[in-house]
Amino acid sequence: MNKAEAMSCVYKNPNAPIEDRIKDLVSRMTLQEKIGQMTQIELCVATLDDVRNLSIGSMVSGAGKAPLEKVMPSDWAETVDRFQQAALDSRLGIPLAYGIDAVHGNNRFYGATIFPHNIGLGATGDADLAQRIGAAVALEVRASGIHFNFAPCVAVCRDPRWGRCYESFSEDTNIVRKMTSIITGLQGQPPVRHPKGYPFVAGRHNIIACAKHFVGDGGTENGINEGNNISSYDDLERIHMAPYLDCLNQGVSTVMASYSSWNGCKLHAQHFLLTEILKDKLGFKGFLISDWKALDRLSEPRGSNYRHCVYTAINAGIDMVMVPYRYKQFIEDLTSLVESGEIKMSRIDDAVERILRVKFVAALFEYPFSDRSLLDTVGCKLHRELAREAVRKSLVLLKNEKNPGKPFLPLKKNAKRVLIAGTHADDLGYQCGGWTRYWQGSSGRITIGTSILDAFREVMGEETEVIYEKYPSPNTLAESNFSFAVVAVGEEPYAESAGDNSELVIPLNGSELISTIADRIPTLVILISGRPLLIEPWLLEKMDALIAAWLPGTEGRGITDVVFGDYEFEGRLPMTWFRTTKQLPINNGDNSFDPLFPLGFGLTCSKEKTTE
Repeated sequence: MNKAEAMSCVYKNPNAPIEDRIKDLVSRMTLQEKIGQMTQIELCVATLDDVRNLSIGSMVSGAGKAPLEKVMPSDWAETVDRFQQAALDSRLGIPLAYGIDAVHGNNRFYGATIFPHNIGLGATGDADLAQRIGAAVALEVRASGIHFNFAPCVAVCRDPRWGRCYESFSEDTNIVRKMTSIITGLQGQPPVRHPKGYPFVAGRHNIIACAKHFVGDGGTENGINEGNNISSYDDLERIHMAPYLDCLNQGVSTVMASYSSWNGCKLHAQHFLLTEILKDKLGFKGFLISDWKALDRLSEPRGSNYRHCVYTAINAGIDMVMVPYRYKQFIEDLTSLVESGEIKMSRIDDAVERILRVKFVAALFEYPFSDRSLLDTVGCKLHRELAREAVRKSLVLLKNEKNPGKPFLPLKKNAKRVLIAGTHADDLGYQCGGWTRYWQGSSGRITIGTSILDAFREVMGEETEVIYEKYPSPNTLAESNFSFAVVAVGEEPYAESAGDNSELVIPLNGSELISTIADRIPTLVILISGRPLLIEPWLLEKMDALIAAWLPGTEGRGITDVVFGDYEFEGRLPMTWFRTTKQLPINNGDNSFDPLFPLGFGLTCSKEKTTE
């Protein structure tokens, strides 16, 4: 297309109404180009020629792929820009929307700010904080050249056995609804009277957000990931669908369908929920994207009879498919289904219009490339201070005295001798949890940050001797001159089905370690976990103080800010804390409600706080 032709194209005119631009561009597209726009492919299989020649609509860096060691955002920006140029060199020059899972910061990249996972943010109950975090994440994502974030997860987790519990803000629908403000941070603030359900992205410093996973993924039977939500439509709507109304009100641009089922029917095959409810009744005008290889899960064995899987999902209402590998087969099968009339051209046009609407709204046609001026925002001091604020506001104080009337916290900074112990005291990977650098997370110094041990060493006075032993020796424990011990234990990182857990005991012999130390030294326990874990009464009795710190991310100083009394505890439980796993699922308001700690529980250093 020469310059004169380009100037005559309505879709190239940034001043033309978006719906006119969509209509003009769709009218120029071939079937192959339309299907290309519906296709999202993985970086590791993508070629510049295929992106250009097939008019591929989106690319993804799958979280399961190990990132290059200490790869910098600038390197990713170069890669994304290279593929973006290939897309722009296609016949119609339609830009890519490049996507990634930046679920608690730009978590794939070394040196990025890692914020607390959603369960910790839910404990803050602070909608303004969530919005500010969204804005920070948007900057760090855009710095790497990426336009599209598969976040936030707005699942309502009703069972801590679910391996994605920490991706949920709360078991309480109202808390989840409140925390959807992170979308406004990611995408920007829509203007007054912005049409409900119409996508919105404010500018080049914002990103395309994705509300997921529609719908009911947090309410599956026995908390099984990708399992079956058995419920009436009224309960599904009241508990699990309600947060999506808030997302639509904020102009969320995309929605991701859930791997899970509703009353036995896979969500990716659910025309009633995806099309009749989400699109028609709720008025969603953005695009609906599948989850990773979700179409393969529509048949057994997985990936068999792929043509039928494509037929089912596209007719159900899926607009863009995260294929992510065998994209040529997907394109071939979808083309065949349209040419045979099994999928109507009107369904294809609807999907493509929705995809283009988001791209126009996000100004990808005007600003397709990365903005290198944003690189300095990655892991910057301002963002780390924000993450530190989030950590201290997320901490829930569950116990603060062994003897009545003698609170253990706050600790004294000038204590003579202190023992720091536990598997999670000096492990950034454990502290950050899953979805950090790698899909399942990892252990050790996987990125830049401050561990719990680092934080205590920075804060304690020069006269204080800080002894660190992950597993204290008998000789160390025999010494009687410790002012106090800090024991940090909890879960190893996990994601999705690998995190499904029916026992929920403290891993790595955490209970035994706590008991051994607390028998000899006054002990503060810091529990690092993505959910409530089993705390036996005998163990709780031994502790002098107990903090639920969730998965706090890179800024361990947020913990010392509070335990030494510079800030008060503000966190409240976003989940009911069960007594035994036999009670599960247990939620606020259940008839036999007898938790160890109720939803909304949280102490300060002086008194108990509960929800109103």
